[in-house]
Amino acid sequence: MTSTGPKAQGRALLIVLDSVGIGGAPDAESYGDLGADTVGHIAERCAAGLANAEGLRAGPLALPNLAALGLGLACGLASGRVPPGLEPRGEVRGGWGAATETSRGKDTPSGHWEIAGLPVGFAWGYFPDSRPAFPAPLMEGLIREAGLPGILGACHASGTAIIDELGPEHLRTGQPICYTSVDSVFQVAAHEELFGLERLYGLCRVARRLCDPYRIGRVIARPFLGSVESGFHRTANRRDFSVEPPGPTLLDRLTEAGRDVVTVGKLGDIFAHRSTGREVKTKNNLAGLTAIREVMPDLAAGGFVFANLVDFDTEYGHRRDVAGYAAALEAFDRGLPGIAAALQPGDVCIVTADHGNDPTFRGTDHTREQAPVLAFGPQVAAGPLGQRASFADIGATLAGHLGVPGTGAGTSFLPLLRGPRRA
Repeated sequence: MTSTGPKAQGRALLIVLDSVGIGGAPDAESYGDLGADTVGHIAERCAAGLANAEGLRAGPLALPNLAALGLGLACGLASGRVPPGLEPRGEVRGGWGAATETSRGKDTPSGHWEIAGLPVGFAWGYFPDSRPAFPAPLMEGLIREAGLPGILGACHASGTAIIDELGPEHLRTGQPICYTSVDSVFQVAAHEELFGLERLYGLCRVARRLCDPYRIGRVIARPFLGSVESGFHRTANRRDFSVEPPGPTLLDRLTEAGRDVVTVGKLGDIFAHRSTGREVKTKNNLAGLTAIREVMPDLAAGGFVFANLVDFDTEYGHRRDVAGYAAALEAFDRGLPGIAAALQPGDVCIVTADHGNDPTFRGTDHTREQAPVLAFGPQVAAGPLGQRASFADIGATLAGHLGVPGTGAGTSFLPLLRGPRRA
């Protein structure tokens, strides 16, 4: 890799733990999420012995590396309490804080765009929890333009439950399963082999255009495999068709400067493949961690790796699987030393989240929560980063660290990372 932009000594790695919220969003009540606390409630369930799963995990939540970076202290800043087991043992090794989302909603694009320096000032469109959930012109247009025999579902639903429910009828009729949630999404599930993966993607491109007038953030292709006899399971070939960010992001600024940019996971989809550089698609968190370790050695000075680890959200949050979520957090924690070892002098790594998805909370949707902000690196000063008023503070900080213009949103905490260790 090469960099044609201005010389910069340090590089940056930004990891979004999808849905790993820490409670305490000031406006949670207006979203029906008062009391939601993803990390806190998982830790409490684990401490009480209520998140044991044979062959998977048992006992208190074990996150020694995250705790040493200040995760428990960040939780205390957001929610007023340090979750059990997350108290740091010894000196904190990183910068720690909590950030509040200013964008409306609790959607994946909003959270990621704001992290990258672009808060969303408009209101997303949502589909009502009714049957049908979709307006007639949208359904009729999709059937006509995509040449479909009809549509199944057309309601609010859990993605796994609706496939189990309507999968047999989908195989019999060839009608795709369309559904939504409290998020700004239009989701389409179809059998990867019998309906066809490329046909599903083409159908979603049509749906993307038809959803634009309704201000829907994402159209998501949800391919699955299986049979009536064996049951159905979603595959890793999900694809999101997002609207483009409505203004410049940190990714745009870096691309304009000719910097190395690598996006890992579903970031390409979230940013509509604009300024997303080399895209490394991954199937799960483990593959994401592996990809990060593999791309860092070749990243040029001033380069940026932006990664999303999605399993917390899709596999465990939405499915309200507390034990699975806890095990995924513990697996990430075990991978942190490998990430730290890939950092060079002058590098900064920030770990954060885009929203919450409390697996102990009612429903199966995202929860409005604050996000942890954990910063570390060979020369990063440890200590509190404070209560950050916007996720955009992260983008502003990384723009300053990498020596590119910011987007105009957010307040940089770079001086705190470069200063002496703080108590």
